[in-house]
Amino acid sequence: MQSRIEFRRETSFTIQPEDLREVAKFCRTELSFDYLIDISSVDNLGEEPRFEIVYELYSMTLAVHLRLKLAISEEICAVETVSDIWPTANWHEREIYDMMGIRFSNHPDLRRILMWDGYPFFPLRKDFPLEGLPSEMPDVAFTSAAPMEGGPFVTQPSTATAKDREPRARRPDFP
Repeated sequence: MQSRIEFRRETSFTIQPEDLREVAKFCRTELSFDYLIDISSVDNLGEEPRFEIVYELYSMTLAVHLRLKLAISEEICAVETVSDIWPTANWHEREIYDMMGIRFSNHPDLRRILMWDGYPFFPLRKDFPLEGLPSEMPDVAFTSAAPMEGGPFVTQPSTATAKDREPRARRPDFP
């Protein structure tokens, strides 16, 4: 354990990434933290370690919250899964992987859930290109900058078919 913080009757512990599984198992079995409320991640671009993962736990029997925080570097960018300890972690970890690019070792099904396979970016990272990017499908669409009130991307309409516009719409058994 690196540090302990009490704020508004909630306790937060900062732990080392390599201690996560041991601490998680202890919290679940010995301290009765039977409910994983959420897992979130923070991108501290320009700082080292760059990423922070926050586990929000709750004990139904004790009516107590506990927060576990750990920091990981951009070079490592991976931590062990806790989906076998709290099954609800499965989709939380997948979303963090999909949006931030943080991998969860030994996860039973670590694949993207919001972005398509092969998408080269992680949209919730602070270095994500909000100004837009050219489409990888020429003559189909171009993503250009838009005012932030309307969202970061505006795609120009195209006369291409859905099959050409959206690779995921193609059936694998048809050319």
